[in-house]
Amino acid sequence: MQETPTELMLKGYGLTTAEIFYRMPDYRNVLNTFVWQEYDLAPDHKRLFEFIEFWQDSIEGPLHSIRFTHRKMIGAGEWRQVVGEFRYH
Repeated sequence: MQETPTELMLKGYGLTTAEIFYRMPDYRNVLNTFVWQEYDLAPDHKRLFEFIEFWQDSIEGPLHSIRFTHRKMIGAGEWRQVVGEFRYH
């Protein structure tokens, strides 16, 4: 069973976004981009590196460069239970 994004964030995962620049297989002078997003753990970024290895093994377009950022969306101290609601009209 796959975990939901909220469950992953509560375990410390953050959203990793990578912009991948690669060369076109038939036109080596042409660069193209691909954007990849996944919940991953910093600083190891295991899922990102697995995707890069997959790319190098399975996709013909050679990598030129990769730019990535990682953002923790929620931390353990930021999660709180709300026990009531007050509405003001």
